[in-house]
Amino acid sequence: MVFDVAIIGGGPAGYTAAELAGKAGLKTVLFEKRSLGGVCLNEGCIPTKTLLYSAKTYDNALHASKYAVSAENVAYDLPKIISRKTKVVRKLVLGIKAKLTAAGVTMVTGEAVIADKNTVKCGEETYQCKNMLICTGSETFIPPIPGVDKVTYWTHREALECKERPESLCIIGGGVIGMEFASFFNSLGTKVTVVEMMPEILNGIDKELSGMLRQEYAKRGVTFMLSAKVTALDEKDGKVCVSYECDGQNEQLTADKLLLSVGRRPSVNGCGLETLGLQTNERRCITVDGHMMSSVEGVYVCGDLNGHSMLAHTAVREAEVAVHHILGKEDSMSYDAIPGIVYTNPEIASVGMTEESAAAAGISCKVLKLPMAYSGRFVAENEGVNGVCKLVLDETGRVRGAHLLGNPASEIITLAGMAIELGLTAEQWGKVVFPHPTVCEIFREAIS
Repeated sequence: MVFDVAIIGGGPAGYTAAELAGKAGLKTVLFEKRSLGGVCLNEGCIPTKTLLYSAKTYDNALHASKYAVSAENVAYDLPKIISRKTKVVRKLVLGIKAKLTAAGVTMVTGEAVIADKNTVKCGEETYQCKNMLICTGSETFIPPIPGVDKVTYWTHREALECKERPESLCIIGGGVIGMEFASFFNSLGTKVTVVEMMPEILNGIDKELSGMLRQEYAKRGVTFMLSAKVTALDEKDGKVCVSYECDGQNEQLTADKLLLSVGRRPSVNGCGLETLGLQTNERRCITVDGHMMSSVEGVYVCGDLNGHSMLAHTAVREAEVAVHHILGKEDSMSYDAIPGIVYTNPEIASVGMTEESAAAAGISCKVLKLPMAYSGRFVAENEGVNGVCKLVLDETGRVRGAHLLGNPASEIITLAGMAIELGLTAEQWGKVVFPHPTVCEIFREAIS
């Protein structure tokens, strides 16, 4: 059998493309060497948010008195939190499998190897295809720190399986993953130290909001070492010793556990990518056009491998564009309004340009800033909590960026993303009727 589409990788891009292609009547085969859902579902987005929700629930119970509610003997059960996470993941994986089966997709478990643009080998079998989608995702980057091979450390994978709370935890890397685990373990009572090489956490996020979030967690007991370069790792008496340089001084700290969280890189090894001779950019990511097609006709690359945006929801949209192109439907990819979320408590949500990125692009912008307290619903549900809404407008009044600190930022940022994608000015956006009382009214208040 010759398949219309062969898809390598069963993460968000892969399973989305497979379902869409199958429903459209294309003969589709999907290869996944581990579990359907990829890193995002099995050991990333979903499991971390499941853990964070348990921590948030525990936090709310501990501080229920702020809302005139009494809660005594509040406790958590970490093994049960981990067990619930596993149950949630298993349920969603089965859901994906059911949808792909209903769409008529052939699913193959095993490591696919590309022989040429029309041939994929998996085990002893060979599969022919007219089009190929490569969605191999990314892997954790382990920095070449002296001593890293001699100490016991966690990546996000091990942290997600932790069933005993460490008394102290050092996190190397203050990005999104690092801060989300800092939030989780801080809520459970672990002494957390974040070591970050950059001058501020959450590089790429609005600097003012990143600083405000850092200050909030500092109040809760998290220690931050900024502009700190880790120079060596060692292990003594069952503890990890982290040596680092900060402000020209050599320092050292110890912790029960170490979490390495300095980023991810595209997975390029083992699947035969080199046989295709695909064009890459200076970051060694595969280049694609607006239809997600690579430099080789009929070969599409979606998700982390093309390096545009290493986010699950970006990969899903890229997969839709690729399949639409195969089907002959007019569509193209836009990266102007890709939301980014930090699921700490409080959350940060961001979409479009920041003040810093607009300035770097030479775009003259006006910034509208308003405390989240201007939303009645926010005040009612966030006792004693501060937050801020920032909008970035260009000279024509067009909305170019939106940035929120405060819950539930993740649930309302899409409204700003739609305004950006549709090219709305603040005046046009302000004509939309926002329901009252809702936190999303903060957008209307900001542009009024």
